[in-house]
Amino acid sequence: MAPFLSQYIWTWLAYTIAGLVHVALILNLVAVGALVFIWLERKISGRIQDRLGPTRVGGKFGWLQTLADGIKLLSKEDLAPGGADHFLFKIAPYVSFCASIAAFIAIPFAGGEYPWIAQHLNVGVFFVLAVMGLEVFGVILAGYSSASKWSLFGAMREAAQVVSFEVPLGMCVVVPVLIAGSLDLVVIGDSQAGWFTNWIVFHDPFTFIIFWVYCTCATASVNRAPFDLAEAESELVAGFHTEYSGLRWSFFFMAEYGSMFAVGLLASILFLGGWHGPIPVTDFLGIVSENGPFVGYLGQLIGAVNVIGKGVIAVCVMMWIRWTLPRLRIDQVMATGLKYCTPIAAAMFLGATLWQLQMPGKAFFGLIDLPASVYAIGDGGSADKKQPEDAVKPSEEQDQIAQATLAAPKLTRKGL
Repeated sequence: MAPFLSQYIWTWLAYTIAGLVHVALILNLVAVGALVFIWLERKISGRIQDRLGPTRVGGKFGWLQTLADGIKLLSKEDLAPGGADHFLFKIAPYVSFCASIAAFIAIPFAGGEYPWIAQHLNVGVFFVLAVMGLEVFGVILAGYSSASKWSLFGAMREAAQVVSFEVPLGMCVVVPVLIAGSLDLVVIGDSQAGWFTNWIVFHDPFTFIIFWVYCTCATASVNRAPFDLAEAESELVAGFHTEYSGLRWSFFFMAEYGSMFAVGLLASILFLGGWHGPIPVTDFLGIVSENGPFVGYLGQLIGAVNVIGKGVIAVCVMMWIRWTLPRLRIDQVMATGLKYCTPIAAAMFLGATLWQLQMPGKAFFGLIDLPASVYAIGDGGSADKKQPEDAVKPSEEQDQIAQATLAAPKLTRKGL
């Protein structure tokens, strides 16, 4: 957007306007997404528990129930405990919320020459993991500043849980980076073009297993059941946000659902083909940007629907798990992260590395080759450094010109 606007206005103003537009879109995406996901979780939990869920506000399906609850929260009084650190107590929800929405800055929703992304970073994977790791600081601030032992216990549980699962989560994320040869999420998504067999989750047996390890670690990192020890109602009243009410309390919930959507989108891009569907519909229809701007935008729109659809499915699976499995004890949570997820992730990382060294670019399906970007690992380079095909293989006309040049007699000073 900024390069287009810079053709008509000052460059600094173009980038300022583009930044404001991107921030507004991300805020609306997270806020509206949280409203939809809260309603969806109520309906899913009702279906699992053999009840209807919300049915009164907004018609038969209760579409407006979450909006009505939001209006109710706005009307509640903002209270703080007498012995609390008021400054830290007030900013803690905003720290968690900002860390949650910041991850969407580097998450692409469509690829191609002009990807749909707020800020295209060549280290997008690193940025997303870094900012999502900051969310725990808001939880720790909330627990510490509340002057409540229940809140402090919940915050310390969250800190210990994050330490346990960040290491295997990082190893899981490195495997797609290794295969695609780039930390750029756009490059990783584009490297999975074609049929669903080109998705990284099906690249080899090790990536298939490490995908499920990623799902486990991602569920724990966003504090969802059965790993929601930080807000265990049966033990800690409401955990780290026990003393919160009104709008500040709702910011913690928006941060939680925003993080769920972010890790779902990240799983979609890293393992599940990103904006490429299981069937290359865009290839069949000839939807490429060279055929005109309209079909190019249509192709990116289809890609965005694919990414968002996969992310929503991932969120629904997390909700399904929450209402199916019982909550684990704190020792079981720590053992899951340190005794199971970490060694399994390390073993699968080693296996994926050896697979890439022995069979660079070869998928588990023997007759199917992955896109050319994966060959860069075996050649010791990166996908960005790969030369275009026409630069490596000259055309027949160029060959004829070269042969005619070599066959021509050389002129000497004597001949002149």
